[in-house]
Amino acid sequence: MSFSLKDQIPGRKSVRTYDGRPLTAEDYDSLAQYTGSLSSRFGVPVAFRLLDAGEYNLSSPVIAGTGLYLAAKVEKAGHYELSFGYCFEKACLYAASLGIGTVMLAASLSRSAFEKAMEVGENEVLPVASPVGYPAAKRSIRESLMRKAIKADERLPFRSLFFAGAFDRPLSPEEAGDFREALEMVRLAPSAANRQPWRAVTDGNMVHFYEKRSIKENALGDIQKVDMGIALCHFDVTAEETGMSGRFVFRDPGIAVPSDTEYIVSFERS
Repeated sequence: MSFSLKDQIPGRKSVRTYDGRPLTAEDYDSLAQYTGSLSSRFGVPVAFRLLDAGEYNLSSPVIAGTGLYLAAKVEKAGHYELSFGYCFEKACLYAASLGIGTVMLAASLSRSAFEKAMEVGENEVLPVASPVGYPAAKRSIRESLMRKAIKADERLPFRSLFFAGAFDRPLSPEEAGDFREALEMVRLAPSAANRQPWRAVTDGNMVHFYEKRSIKENALGDIQKVDMGIALCHFDVTAEETGMSGRFVFRDPGIAVPSDTEYIVSFERS
């Protein structure tokens, strides 16, 4: 099967209301095989499993119409949040290519049941899990209100997120050159409470990525670094599918940053 992850990004929406149909055997096997083969650009393996809600007593008060979940765990080592977000978003984009809906849940799930089902070890975490199923024709009233509350369909302007050389020089789409499409896909990424923590500074053949913090870290790690992994997945798959070769490097360029902003990683174009 030929598919494009990049093509799923603009139209993909979080799904909390499903139509009740179980996945076909073909779709189930395809998703299981794909998630089982995922690897991260950031060095920490992420282990996925499809879980039956009835078998493991899994639940979420915001989900209706499906009893199947995709869960993953990762060791708390190195850049584990980036790895987790990167891999989980790839899984969600692949699911979308099959017509399967997903939504990453962190707070609104029966966490202890998920952790037991995934056999989460002492130095491992399960930052999020997602229901999987076929989207219902119409969202529930609860889901519509939730999306409205966080302005789920809104994104910050390009010039508010991306900069040319320094944080006091907003970058226009036209000035972004060959990085334009990949950065636009970063702009469209989902994030916890739609906080959109990613910032980027272009610098010749490099793009330096930063996190603008607005959510405190907890025992599971920095959820906004997971969001950064999601955004970096969007950048990476877009670069790859449009023929742009390069690599991620951890090389802080020393650019002056706002007090609530920290350097994460850079993309170096070959």
